[in-house]
Amino acid sequence: MAAWGSTWAFVAALAALACAGREPSAMQDVAHDQQRTRMVQEQLRARDITDPRVLDVMGRVPRHLFIPEDQRAHAYGDHPLPIGYGQTISQPYIVAFMTQALKVSPGHKVLEIGTGSGYQAAVLAELVREVYTIEIVEPLGESARRTLESLGYRNAHVRTGDGYEGWPEEAPFDRVMVTAAPDDVPPALVDQLAVGGLMAIPVGAVFQELRILRKTPTGLETLDAIPVRFVPMVKRK
Repeated sequence: MAAWGSTWAFVAALAALACAGREPSAMQDVAHDQQRTRMVQEQLRARDITDPRVLDVMGRVPRHLFIPEDQRAHAYGDHPLPIGYGQTISQPYIVAFMTQALKVSPGHKVLEIGTGSGYQAAVLAELVREVYTIEIVEPLGESARRTLESLGYRNAHVRTGDGYEGWPEEAPFDRVMVTAAPDDVPPALVDQLAVGGLMAIPVGAVFQELRILRKTPTGLETLDAIPVRFVPMVKRK
């Protein structure tokens, strides 16, 4: 009897250790799910984000996995966060606003300039056929590539390079999203946007505005503009 009791105690101890090893991770997953739900309800749905596909994907993509571990406690707050190299991940509302403004559909091919953490590319990859995203800071581009691959985003293609040049061999694009601010709209990006396509781009140095543009046969038409603050878009030297 004593031997059985000792064996039972040993098995129970092993089970407790196994549960203890899994529990923190499971609890963190639940906490992040709850925070993501609140983010959608309080930061997006309560404002002007109404596209059900955008709301759905913002509620599913694990934003915390795209930022440094020491920032993950703040992953679902209504603000940008540093991701290193002087760059940031945009606040969730801006990600949702830009995505909604582009009116993306499943058949679209999208060019993104400014991969950063890869979070915006993941959101787009859930909604469109292909995403081609360019990051000028090589370590960030490589980190984003690894994160996207680890999460199974096979339709998100990452390149390290100069966003001002775009991705000409894959043009034309149905949509172009720029997540860093140039002084003016880069001509190469206009050239690579299909006629009838939409572009979301912050423009300006000191004072910036996020412009939603449509390409027409004769030029660009501004559909909307709101004040924003993005990191500058830089050229490769």
